[in-house]
Amino acid sequence: MALLAMSSPSFADDAATPICTDRPTKANSTCTVPAGSSQVEIDIGNTTRDHQASTTTRTVNIINPTLKYGLGDKTDLQLSWSPHIAVDMRDHASNARSHASGRGDAYLRLKHRFVDTDAVSVAVIPFVKAPTAAHGIGNDRWEGGVALPVAVPLPGGFALTLGPEVDVLADLDGSGHHAALVNLVNVAHPLGSRMTLAVEVWDLVNRDPSGTVRQRSADVALSYLVTPAWQVDVGANVGMTRETPDRQFYVGLSARF
Repeated sequence: MALLAMSSPSFADDAATPICTDRPTKANSTCTVPAGSSQVEIDIGNTTRDHQASTTTRTVNIINPTLKYGLGDKTDLQLSWSPHIAVDMRDHASNARSHASGRGDAYLRLKHRFVDTDAVSVAVIPFVKAPTAAHGIGNDRWEGGVALPVAVPLPGGFALTLGPEVDVLADLDGSGHHAALVNLVNVAHPLGSRMTLAVEVWDLVNRDPSGTVRQRSADVALSYLVTPAWQVDVGANVGMTRETPDRQFYVGLSARF
């Protein structure tokens, strides 16, 4: 927060390199924030509906910021933390309802781009989750992992991003930790000079000792470059397996300072 407070928006960047973000989709980009610059990427609104067996859960995340600071030409530091999350659950069998709200968990990530050529770009993103969430919001356990985004330019202005990732998650019974494997395929294409359309398929295999859970979603998003330093976006994710949330909608804003 202090890093952002030391800066103010610069609209003189209009001729500068366009902002590069890790949103709006689940894919991580391989680019980093320029050295000495700050960047914020925010969910202005994010709502998820998940129907499982006889229960329906609705989660609303308001103002979920990711703060970034460029440590070098190919490295940046990132901190994500949501000040308010609301979770409402309804049991259709008994018609019982429950509500929980409060702060979310904090995520600290370090991104370093170690391959950067005209043919391919690769970055590594180790991260850790600190259990800062309020009761009923998080699982009160430390977790982490490492992502390895790969970006490849394609003919016709298309861009391909692959997103292999290994997470270390807490066991459901609280006795230890286990691995979860994540992957995605993301294809993006500009629609004019300011707008970009991205579509992706995201997949998660969570190997909890109590039983493996497989999630998959089809995602689509639009981003619009207001100025080279300011971007707005909107997106939707649709669950493709029973264990995946049915649908998620979000609107976001990103700015470089």
